[in-house]
Amino acid sequence: MRKDYLIILVDLRKEEAVTIQKILTEWGCFIKTRLGLHDDVLANCSQAGTIFLELVGSKDKHEELVRKLNLVKHVTAKLITLEI
Repeated sequence: MRKDYLIILVDLRKEEAVTIQKILTEWGCFIKTRLGLHDDVLANCSQAGTIFLELVGSKDKHEELVRKLNLVKHVTAKLITLEI
C-alpha cells in the first residue's frame, strides 16, 4: 500500500492565498484530505502557514501538482510517499 502526502509551506500567506487556492481547486479531484494551519489568530494573524494534503491518484499527477506549487513565490511544496 502506498500513501502520498503533500506538505506546503507558505511564507506570505495573505499575498499567495488566492493563487494557492486556485491551484488546489484545479487539482481538487486528487485531494482526499486537506488541513490548513497558521500560527496565531485574530489581531496577531501570522503570515506563515502550512497546508497538509492527503492525495489520491497517480504519483505522476502528484509530482506535477508539486511542481506547479513550487513555481509560486513564497511557497515550498514537498511530496512525501509512505509505503508498506
